[in-house]
Amino acid sequence: MDIFDKIIAGEIPSYKIYEDDDVIAFLDISQVTPGHTLVVPKQNVDDIFGYTDDIATKVLLKLPKIAKAIKNSDSRITGLNIQSNNGVSAGQTVIHSHWHLIPRYDGDNLSGILAPTIDNSADFSPERYQAIADHISAQF
Repeated sequence: MDIFDKIIAGEIPSYKIYEDDDVIAFLDISQVTPGHTLVVPKQNVDDIFGYTDDIATKVLLKLPKIAKAIKNSDSRITGLNIQSNNGVSAGQTVIHSHWHLIPRYDGDNLSGILAPTIDNSADFSPERYQAIADHISAQF
């Protein structure tokens, strides 16, 4: 059982912003930028190479809905990177498919698509995480 399975099962707390029968979306603890969210299929599939048409439909069609909620949660968000690392050689560290939705802000000093290895968790208290999660959740 990987960390995402434990979050899905409620065994590990998370700052959840969206959940339905097929996916769960929650704040990434690292917060590359405020609002950095992970979208995870509830069905345990290692990576994109394991997606069936059914899993792809259930997961990928949710990305725009969740992306819009993130963008609408903060007027300072001017863009969004969507990234999924597939396989260890591509930088995948949790072997359970997941999608990073990384809000972009004018002047955030980040360039292009990033490997989500930046860790800003020291800048976030539980209250700050929860406030961000609440602002995003309110957009659904």
